[in-house]
Amino acid sequence: MAQASEDYSSENPARRKKSLPAIIGGAVVVLVAGYFGIDLTSDNSENSGASDNTGNSDDSAVAGSDAGTTDGETCAIASLPDEASETRDDILAGGPYDYPDNDNRHFGNYEGILPEQDSDFYREYTVETPGLDHRGQRRIITGGGSEEDPEAWYYTDDHYESFCEIPDAE
Repeated sequence: MAQASEDYSSENPARRKKSLPAIIGGAVVVLVAGYFGIDLTSDNSENSGASDNTGNSDDSAVAGSDAGTTDGETCAIASLPDEASETRDDILAGGPYDYPDNDNRHFGNYEGILPEQDSDFYREYTVETPGLDHRGQRRIITGGGSEEDPEAWYYTDDHYESFCEIPDAE
């Protein structure tokens, strides 16, 4: 019996060493997800990001899981969170913006979800998410025209994974 106890105790430090990287990795994932406002507890991957868990019922009015695709999907400005209208007003006024280091800046469309355009066509703007102490996942992307009079308007509530076009932004 003493031998079994010794074997277990001699294996235990090795187990601890093997699990430490897993624990640290898991902690890093949780911290990064928390920083970006990603809900790791949701198992509904089809509708993830659609509501940002803010309690604002307007978030779900973006037409569910297909809310952000640009294959003809549109979202009226009134169906978006109130903060989207505030961001739209800031854009039309030429600022000021809540995040001046990030807003009214180049958006590269690296995901390739929006229609292909020249590299300087799109600009991005933060749509505030109440209760977060960072930018969150919601954005308005504009394209073409001038800064205060864009040709195209898009909304995403899942940080560029999907978009809907805002036909009545102006």
